[in-house]
Amino acid sequence: MITLEMMPPLMFGGLVLAMLIGFPVAFTLAAVGLSFGFLAIHLGFFDLNFLQAIPGRVFGSVLSNELLLAIPFFTFMGAILERCGLAEDMLDSMGQLFGPVRGGLGYSVIIVGFILGAITGTVAAQVIAMALISMPIMIRYGYNMRYITGVLAASGTITQLVPPSLVLIVLADQLGKSVGDMYLGAWGPSVFQIMLFAGYTFVLGLIKPDHVPAVPLEARTLNGWALWKKCLMGIIPSAVLIFVVLGTMMMGLATPTEAGAMGAVGAIVLAAIHHKDFSTSDRRILITGVIAAGIGTIVAMLFTENLIFRLSFAVTYIAVAWICIQAARIPDLRDLIKQGYESTMRLTCMVTFILIGSTCFSVVFLGVSGGVWLEHLLTSLPGGVWGFLIFINLFIFFLAFFLDFFEIAFIILPMIAPIAQKVLAPVVGPDAALIWFGVMLCVNMQTSFLHPPFGFALFYLRGVAPKEVKSSDIYWGAIPWIGLQMIMVLLVIIFPVTVTGLLDKPLNVDLDKVRIEVPQIELPPLDLGPPQK
Repeated sequence: MITLEMMPPLMFGGLVLAMLIGFPVAFTLAAVGLSFGFLAIHLGFFDLNFLQAIPGRVFGSVLSNELLLAIPFFTFMGAILERCGLAEDMLDSMGQLFGPVRGGLGYSVIIVGFILGAITGTVAAQVIAMALISMPIMIRYGYNMRYITGVLAASGTITQLVPPSLVLIVLADQLGKSVGDMYLGAWGPSVFQIMLFAGYTFVLGLIKPDHVPAVPLEARTLNGWALWKKCLMGIIPSAVLIFVVLGTMMMGLATPTEAGAMGAVGAIVLAAIHHKDFSTSDRRILITGVIAAGIGTIVAMLFTENLIFRLSFAVTYIAVAWICIQAARIPDLRDLIKQGYESTMRLTCMVTFILIGSTCFSVVFLGVSGGVWLEHLLTSLPGGVWGFLIFINLFIFFLAFFLDFFEIAFIILPMIAPIAQKVLAPVVGPDAALIWFGVMLCVNMQTSFLHPPFGFALFYLRGVAPKEVKSSDIYWGAIPWIGLQMIMVLLVIIFPVTVTGLLDKPLNVDLDKVRIEVPQIELPPLDLGPPQK
């Protein structure tokens, strides 16, 4: 006889078994959830009315979730920028800037990966673009093959952590936290991770200089101002787009969905100005729009919003609309926009179906007291808070061998988030607990793209690498970078300030001691006049 206490572990085991068979995750979640739901009804654990919560959550929390609208916008932005030529220009200029330094090509790949991560948010595009451009050059100048494959794969996974990462949006939604706070929390680990990658390249240059040689000076085709100009032409537009997307969100001027919409339009503009058929007159129109936006911003800062403010931004909107129309008239850009729509539709549909399936599973799992079972299991671990964090991170690390980050976020996170809030609140406070936990898991889940046997970044690299690159070099090359990412996880665990340092400090107010004093006002005596007879 199956008891109520046996249902949660049976559900979890059934889910693992079904996914190992290879059935699509979204339909596996729904099938396991509904199967155990009907079994629970048959055994009398709850009645059929309980399952009405599933359509209620699907239509009330999934399909009407405004935060998830940001996902297609950021996906479209990444799909446009990955093919517009921006990566090629930045890698070429950065490679020539750092090339004469030992390990310079590695530094350029890491820096460009960080910048592209802040404006694209897609791992596949980043790995493929940088491998096609940088791998032949690094091979030509004698870089170690395992370093080449490792740095290219690892620099592509940076986009998982750098805002505006789709992972952070999903984590914010599942944890019930602000996307802006999640982005603020992720900046510290992002920068530290870049420093770890660069530090590994520097140490490798000292220990084994033949693995990361300098590029000969005669190989540089640009020097002086021409080189700096090309670097700035890639960095400045990217910085503007980063501010439009992230700056407006963190300053409270735009919601994640609004920032994503601006980023999608900005990506089309950025792709247009990088295209060879984009005319000089159109560039002048764009410059006029940028100047008008600057004037409008200054007016808004110094004065109240008035007619000049409205006219300035009207000019900016007209300029942006004109650039988008001109982009649609260029055949290459029109095809690029079409491909962006197709990629966005595929990813958005995948996320939606996984969310619906995870809703079916989680409703039934909670209905058979799965939350109580999981809380008892995790809170009884030895080591207290640190034992909980070490166990969860090891658990997520091994799950990432087989599951994508979307699947981990939608299946596992809703179950452990309430427990994490309770366990971690005494360490960093109730407001920052889930932000710290979410960023920690985001750093951890980066490894899902790197470690064998299902590291997608390694598959992407294998697909575009020349035949002389061995698969063993790709897999062994990823090992040191996985170690660096796990070191980053440990740093986030040991030093929560890396995440919480940029967050707003909570106000410690004792409500029992709050006093509102109303000053006493003495009123003059009321003169009613002589008494009436």
